[in-house]
This record gives sequence, C-alpha cells and structure tokens, in this order.
Amino acid sequence: MDITELSISQLVKNIKSGEISVKEVMKSYIENINKKESKIKAFIHLDIDNALKKAEELDRMREKNGVLFGVPFAVKDNINVLNTETTAGSKILKGYISPYDATAVEKVKKENAIIIGKTNMDEFAMGSSTENSAFFPTHNPVNVEYVPGGSSGGSAAAVKSKEVLAALGSDTGGSVREPASFCGIVGLKPTYGLVSRYGLIAFSSSLDQIGPLARNVEDAAVLLNVIAGFDSRDETSVNIEKKDYTALLGKEIKGKKIGIIKEITDFDLQQEIKSALNKTVDTLNKLQAEVIEVSIPHLKYALPVYYIIAPSEASANLARFDGVRYGLIREGNNLKETYQLTRTEGFGEEVKRRILIGTFALSSGYYDAYYLKASKVRRIIANEFENAFKKVDALLLPTTATTAFKIGEKKSPLEMYATDIFTIPVNLAGLPAISIPSGNDKKGLPIGMQLIGKWFKEEELLQIAYSIENGG
Repeated sequence: MDITELSISQLVKNIKSGEISVKEVMKSYIENINKKESKIKAFIHLDIDNALKKAEELDRMREKNGVLFGVPFAVKDNINVLNTETTAGSKILKGYISPYDATAVEKVKKENAIIIGKTNMDEFAMGSSTENSAFFPTHNPVNVEYVPGGSSGGSAAAVKSKEVLAALGSDTGGSVREPASFCGIVGLKPTYGLVSRYGLIAFSSSLDQIGPLARNVEDAAVLLNVIAGFDSRDETSVNIEKKDYTALLGKEIKGKKIGIIKEITDFDLQQEIKSALNKTVDTLNKLQAEVIEVSIPHLKYALPVYYIIAPSEASANLARFDGVRYGLIREGNNLKETYQLTRTEGFGEEVKRRILIGTFALSSGYYDAYYLKASKVRRIIANEFENAFKKVDALLLPTTATTAFKIGEKKSPLEMYATDIFTIPVNLAGLPAISIPSGNDKKGLPIGMQLIGKWFKEEELLQIAYSIENGG
C-alpha cells in the first residue's frame, strides 16, 4: 500500500484501525519532501522534527480522536501558526514569530492534523504565479519549468507533489482556485464569512477568504467541515447553522440546473480549455442535469473593479508594517524616515505598486471617481449573479483562460492580472466556488473547471463537483 495515495478518510481509518502508524505516514511524506522539495520549493519553513514528535505523540494516544488524525498538513505563510515564523512571503516580516494560531489552524490542530510547514506564496498574496515571493519562486510539480499559480502556489504544489495530504490557502481573487487549476488538484473558496479570517494577514479585507486545497472533492468537503463556523473574533464571520458538507456527496444531480455564462465567449480561451468545458457539459448531460445559458453582462468589468478595490484595501491594511511594531526595522533620523527606509527595503515591487494604486484611488478628489464607482459596479456584478441563481443551482466556467505559463514568461503586470479574469468575480460577489481537475492540455499541463455556487450552499456545490469528478 502506498500511504501517500490514500484520501483523508482512508488514511485516518487505517491509522485508527492500527493498520498503519502515524509515524509511518509522516515518514512516507517526509521521504517525498526529501526527494522533491529542492526542485519544487513549496515551503518557506519546514518543521520536520516537531512533526515527527507529534506523530509519536499521536501514536501513543489511546483515544484516537479527530477527523484529520495524523494527516500531514501545510499552511500558507500568511496564516498564523503559534510559535512559527509567519512572513506572508515578505522581507518585511522575516523573523516574525506568531504568538497565536489562526482560528482555522486551531480547528485543524484540534482534529489532530500534523502541520509540517508553512508554504511559499506571492508576497502578501499579491500575485498569480508565486514568482512574487520575496524568497524564491515555487515550481509546478507537473513541470518544474512552469508556475504553480498563485498566490497559494506553495500550498497547491505541496499537495500535488504529495509532500502533504492537504493544505490551507487564502483566496482574494482566485488564489486558491487558480493554483489548484494549474497544478491539477481541487481548490475551494468558501462563501465570504463562512470561514473565520482571524489570524489571516489581511490583503483586501472584503475579499479575503481562507480555503482548503486537496486532491479530491471529498477531501475538500472534509476540510470544510473542520474549518467552517462562526468566530466571534472575526467581525465578518457569519453565524449560520452548522452543516455536514459531505452529506450530499454521491447523491445524484438529476434535474439540477447548471448555468453557462454566455459572456465567457468574449474572452480568448485556450482551445483545450474550450474542449474541456464542452466535455464537462457532456458529463452534466449524462448525469441528467439541465444545462442552460445565463448572462452576467458586467463580467468584463470585474478585473478593473478588483484592481481598484483590492489595492485600496491593501494600502490601508499594509500601513501597519511601519518598522515600529514588528518585523523589519530600519531606523532613520526621524519617524518618517524610519517608515520610508523600512517600507522601501521590506516591500517588493508588486506590493509597492498596489499600495500606490490604492492610495491614489482613495485620495481626496479621486475617491468618488475610482473607489466609489468601483464599489457600485461590484454591487451590480453581485446582483447579476443573484439574478442568475434564480434560474440555476450552479454556474460552470473554466477556472482560467489558459493553462500554466512558464516561470518568467509574463513580463507585464497587466498581463499577469488578466490570468484571474474568471476567478475574481466570485470574490467581488462573496460567492463560493471550487476548481476541479478536468484533464490536461497537449503539453500535459492540467486544466481546471470552476463551479460557482449560491451563497452558503457549499453542500450543493460540492455535490455537483463530486458528481462531475466521478463522471456519474
């Protein structure tokens, strides 16, 4: 038996039955890390010694409780883990040791998962390729010449390469779904407010959401069961009835209405992705779901709206990194010079670019013309999704317009921003969405299909995704 091939439920069942030990599990995954990590570079920080100690501790337990008992796990480096360095992929936080666990991490630990390390990411989650990390780029395990996507590229690469069984990422404009698509795994972005953001280093507070990266839909559902739920420490956390997100997995989707957004034809899609979309529609027809066309007329405005709102919120959120309270400190002759020296050295080019854009958009005389107008169009986009969901149960579209691109290929920031065109609208509307593998292109690079669900209806979204994944 290859331990690293087991799903979460299979692995935990085998551990609890005594068929395999947690230490055996950890050694299998560590072996993969030793073989692959030098080429992939998924991790900023690894904690192998403590992971093995935790494995031995779990093996000694009489009561083997927890749905993630002994599961090798990774956490994106903008999510706080107690007594562990948390850098958000930036020089400005190098050496910062977190004094607490994020709520999502608390919940994962409570279920007795073992956190092996913190994964690489685009600095402060600003990027689509994990090339914007202050430390090094991460490589796609499918082909190391290509990017793994971003900003949760390290988490996606670690799961795909079987260095861990599952991981947490964060999704502000597609940062869980896009790397899941590029690496050929499952990435779930929950409804805004379903998973606590407490302990997540903020990029854009009205868009950020923690989500799981896993090898299959069932594992993603199991992880959502763990991390979802109300948290009084997060003012954006929504207090709704607790659900079992695995409950509908395997139930038929006959009669479900799935919408195809007609405006996606306005965008230049890679031919193999068009074919994959058509193949997914064929699968839905085979499953006796009803596929109908819907319209989101303002879809084309999602990208410019996002790149006003997200940088504006980032410019406010990143003001706290000032060389006074934590992280990098470069002392000047006065307070202003200290700020300037610290932020100039500590922030990378993309972060500086977005801070400048956001500060400009919020400045006196420009707020109404940019931020306020963008907020109004954001509301229109959300309303158009709401109207679409009066007709359908879910929406189907590609996760990305192309498969992964080569490291260093995209020179222009605008070219890079355009990679998120199909993921960004979901965050603007606060909707749940999932990326599932849908074959490969002629280069062997993975293709991802995206399903968008109704607000707080993740159980139905996962039901449909599971049916597509298993082809009926």
